[in-house]
Amino acid sequence: MTLTFEVDPTVDAALRDGVLALWADVSNAGGAVGFVPPVTPDEIRPALLQHLVAMERGTTRLLVGRDGDGEVAATAFFTFNGHRLMTHWVWLYTVMVHPRHQGLGYGRDLMAAVERTARTAPGFEAVEAIRLTCRGGTGVDGFYAKSGYKEVGRVPDAIRVSPGDDRDDIIMLLPLA
Repeated sequence: MTLTFEVDPTVDAALRDGVLALWADVSNAGGAVGFVPPVTPDEIRPALLQHLVAMERGTTRLLVGRDGDGEVAATAFFTFNGHRLMTHWVWLYTVMVHPRHQGLGYGRDLMAAVERTARTAPGFEAVEAIRLTCRGGTGVDGFYAKSGYKEVGRVPDAIRVSPGDDRDDIIMLLPLA
């Protein structure tokens, strides 16, 4: 089974609820996607609403991966830069694959779809690079490196997971040009 990817899917209740459930499941499995377990979909809802408002404004785009049952299984949000000197690269946020699908190559598939989207989707013509940040101490920087991203910066102890557990904020870049 493979994932089916779609850029800019129609946002309806099923998609919204699917992303919320995915985000909660990833967070509760220890994924570094902005929350610390335990967390509920209701606690995540304001963060998703920020993404959805940005999508409505045209500053953020969603790439969603669905499994064979049509369920939301993976996401990545692209955010365009508003600064006129930085419009040639995009941020990548909330990169997730459902825990039940991890270890099946879906993360690699998602990152390939991210790159393909940035290279070929309408509206991305000026994009020359993708930039993301990730939480140190999780090993996810190694995953991104295998997908072609290079570490270009690191802010020590910038992420406080809990008192006494500070992690580096790792900045990674994938040049497209």
